[in-house]
Amino acid sequence: MSRPFVQLDVFAARPGDGNPLAVVLDGRGLDDATMQAIARWTRLPETTFVLPPTVPEASYRLRIFSPRREVPFAGHPSIGSAHAVLEAGLARPREGFLVQECAVGLLPIEVRGEGSGRRLAVRAPRGQVVDVADAGDARLATVLAGLPLGALPPVLMDGGRRWWIAEIADEATLRGMTPPWADIARLASDTGAMGLCAFARCNGRDYDLAVRAFVGQPAQVEDAASGAANATLAAWLAERGALPRADGRYVVSQGREVGHDARLELRVDAEGEVWSGGQVQTVITGHLHWP
Repeated sequence: MSRPFVQLDVFAARPGDGNPLAVVLDGRGLDDATMQAIARWTRLPETTFVLPPTVPEASYRLRIFSPRREVPFAGHPSIGSAHAVLEAGLARPREGFLVQECAVGLLPIEVRGEGSGRRLAVRAPRGQVVDVADAGDARLATVLAGLPLGALPPVLMDGGRRWWIAEIADEATLRGMTPPWADIARLASDTGAMGLCAFARCNGRDYDLAVRAFVGQPAQVEDAASGAANATLAAWLAERGALPRADGRYVVSQGREVGHDARLELRVDAEGEVWSGGQVQTVITGHLHWP
């Protein structure tokens, strides 16, 4: 069976800057094992499968797979898949919003503009503080050894996926740090987290924060642009009254250290909900032939 298939670059103003994503635009008839096999074959951070919604409120249903497992929510697959659905004409916004049905429930996606200039933002699952650490926390000692830290303490946040978040004192230190992968993997495994999301505040740039997201499990890799990690970071900043801008909107630079130059647009609204988004570029359009 031939299925419409696209590859996208998410959180990117031009191809090559963001986080790649594969989208199978018709996942009907594919079982779990086949979806996982396709995701393993694409060798991309995530592959998504678009399905008919099961409730009238939803615009479509989405399943998200990494090369190793299905994940309940991830930011860049949600944003990229919404773009693909709109480009393919599979759904239309209602009053400026799509509604994505996925494993964590119904998530609204704001739609502004058209084509490659379109901006999308997903309302992420509400982030919750799991554990606030102090400077002497043994779990983080080797992970953050030798790094000057910022004003906020390290924290474990849960926003559909768990991330440890640590503020680094300055952008140059953040960008120059060499991740201690074995220690990050151990921290992730011991605390049920994805890994470490490190950030620094920036002045005089066209972005407000620089972010690096180090995935510790199931593999060790630096994420080029993580909507979910940035959403949990935004929730933590809002919790502490430490957002970069008074209006709750700010821009993140991520991915330079792994050859990308993504821009993520974050917003914390008046109700405390976090919206994570940006632009998407279509790179490949075709068909998937899979038995």
